Amino acid sequence: MSDYDIRPGGSLKLKGGVAEGGIVKKKKKKSKSKADSDKKADDEKAKTLFREEERSMSPSGGSSSNSPAPSSSSSKKTEAEKRFEEVQKRRLAQRVAKLATKTHKDRVAEFNAHLESLSEHHDIPKVGPG
Repeated sequence: MSDYDIRPGGSLKLKGGVAEGGIVKKKKKKSKSKADSDKKADDEKAKTLFREEERSMSPSGGSSSNSPAPSSSSSKKTEAEKRFEEVQKRRLAQRVAKLATKTHKDRVAEFNAHLESLSEHHDIPKVGPG
């Protein structure tokens, strides 16, 4: 008899967590709470932005049933925060006005002028015979 005549039978035995010939794997729990909390946070942000826009559009002299909540949140802002928001609003208005004055033709002409001003370093290299 040679060494190759003796062969062990059966499958390999794996260490740990073996039950009835199979490996027991723990099932991963999918947490829906993170996705739900993200959606809720996005909804809250959208609601607060909507309320701020309504407040800025409506006259401040009138009183409404929702006035105590927004006034308490606006009183929490410092002077610097208020000035920062005002500057942001002004810059946004300027940017929108600047974009609204240009036509598509103007934008294309400006872009082409920009491309022409670039050096040859930016040109697409020729590949192959030609």
